[in-house]
Amino acid sequence: MQILNWQDLNQTERRTALSRSALVGDESLEQSVSAIVNKVQTDKDAALLSYNQQFDGVSLTELRLSAEQIDAACARVNGDIKQAIAQAMANIESFHQAQKFAPISIETQDGIRCELRSEAIEKVGLYIPGGTAPLISTVMMLALPAKIAGCEQRVLVSPPPINDAIVYAAKQCGINEIYQVGGAQAIAALAFGTESIPAVDKIFGPGNRFVTEAKRLVSQDSRCVVSIDMPAGPSEVLVIADKTANPEFIAADLLSQAEHGPDSQVMLVTNCETLANKVNAALNRQLEALPRMEIAQLALESSRTLLVTDMKQATLVSNLYGPEHLIVQTETPRELLNSIRAAGSVFLGAYTPESVGDYASGTNHVLPTYGYSRAVSSLSLADFSRRFTVQELTADGLLGLGETVMTLAAAEQLDAHKNAVKVRLDSLSLQEGKAS
Repeated sequence: MQILNWQDLNQTERRTALSRSALVGDESLEQSVSAIVNKVQTDKDAALLSYNQQFDGVSLTELRLSAEQIDAACARVNGDIKQAIAQAMANIESFHQAQKFAPISIETQDGIRCELRSEAIEKVGLYIPGGTAPLISTVMMLALPAKIAGCEQRVLVSPPPINDAIVYAAKQCGINEIYQVGGAQAIAALAFGTESIPAVDKIFGPGNRFVTEAKRLVSQDSRCVVSIDMPAGPSEVLVIADKTANPEFIAADLLSQAEHGPDSQVMLVTNCETLANKVNAALNRQLEALPRMEIAQLALESSRTLLVTDMKQATLVSNLYGPEHLIVQTETPRELLNSIRAAGSVFLGAYTPESVGDYASGTNHVLPTYGYSRAVSSLSLADFSRRFTVQELTADGLLGLGETVMTLAAAEQLDAHKNAVKVRLDSLSLQEGKAS
């Protein structure tokens, strides 16, 4: 990877050093994805079947997997994979069960009760990337929280032919609606609905730049009412390391994200140039052994190492970048945690590779990319629910608050708001007069 000295860069050069892959900014992307979304909105299943043939080379007559197809796929999954899925599910379920919402109910003043409640989103769409890397783990990351939250309808889509282990994991997580469609067209189908696929209230799941752009477009489309979890596009990792870090570990972590796709990006921030050179040497050695070498090599072309003066500056650079995954391999990694302001998920210490979070530690691997981690959180149980407030006033409560509300409403020149309180206060005054 190219090594740059942060201190030698001007502001423009620093922005360039922290920029994402040029592939992400392809100007034709919106136009291409918009055409796919519009085609699905008008032609529905016919468009999906056509795109399956065009993009995936798969000819289908039915999009939904039958119960028999699901059972057959599950039977083909070997025992080792089933055992790994079971252990991962147990950890993911434990961590997400612990996130269950506790309702809030307080009296803000006498006779005025305010509540915060939570309700599961009824219909959710779960996008599972397939293609060159079928993400079995993403099934668990989406389907288990949706189930724990109590989402009534959970619809899973994935590019055909769907990997048997994806189907098995889906069934284990309580999913029985599985559709063979991927890419931007799958997102459009979940947003608008087709003859086969129901429209959902919210769409979850990571994907390539086409999927990410489709999620953005449908969430802003006036022809449907659908929300999305977050901008979760091509994978990225930033490693903060000092001279005590193991260069072989770092190279392995960088390549674990680079192999996701050519538009992935990996970054190393260190105060040790010797380490940076050792990491580059380790990258070259390890790269040769990767089956996905060509993909990782393309990702490394838009990746770089930044030399900083100390760990304080390292965290500053990391916060400016806002990585999806942040690995801290320093002598005392936890000491940096309070300085981290922007990261989707943080991995502390030499023995916490990003891979454990991707698969089985228990945290969720659906994370914001492109620097959105400065304001967007990693996926959690709360994302599968909507929160709403409740207020209840007694007559005495309204008597104690009414004048305040009327004064503020009058100041805003909203007389109907003021009157909605006044008619009640007048009624109470009248009742009091009759009682006396």
